[in-house]
Amino acid sequence: MLPESLFYPVAFVTDISAAKRAKAQRHFDFIIVNSPLKDGFGTDFAVDSSESKNTVVLQLVKTDLYDEINERNSSCGVFTLPKPISRQSMINALHWMITTKAKVARIESKAVSIEDKMQEIRLVNKAKWLLIDKKKMAEPDAHRFIEKGAMDRCVPKRVIAEEIIKKYS
Repeated sequence: MLPESLFYPVAFVTDISAAKRAKAQRHFDFIIVNSPLKDGFGTDFAVDSSESKNTVVLQLVKTDLYDEINERNSSCGVFTLPKPISRQSMINALHWMITTKAKVARIESKAVSIEDKMQEIRLVNKAKWLLIDKKKMAEPDAHRFIEKGAMDRCVPKRVIAEEIIKKYS
């Protein structure tokens, strides 16, 4: 049910302890918890695993426990399905997980981009204040100095700001 083209390598473990060890050794894009496990039910492990960066988790639980477990899991971003589960339902769930992973990756990429931009703004502001303080420039002149330096040298404003900070700090 896990085609190698989409899910490789696949690691199978039978208890939470082994799953934690495997997870500590490498990142997993997808984790499927078939509850209960030998050394616990697995819900806490599923929730903890869903907090890992860019990991999508599915927990399979007995039908009579589904509502209770799903209520907790859904607020933590863990998919939950009742078992027994049909092959088609499992395939559908795997497709949902793939789609979710792609969406999470796009969101994380945007977050990194925004964080990079914010860091650049902080650096440029710090450099501007150093120019204002050390070279007695007005704020618009300091800003223009950084922008012009970046344009003249075809480099990001971050590079100019870092050079200013290094020179005047």
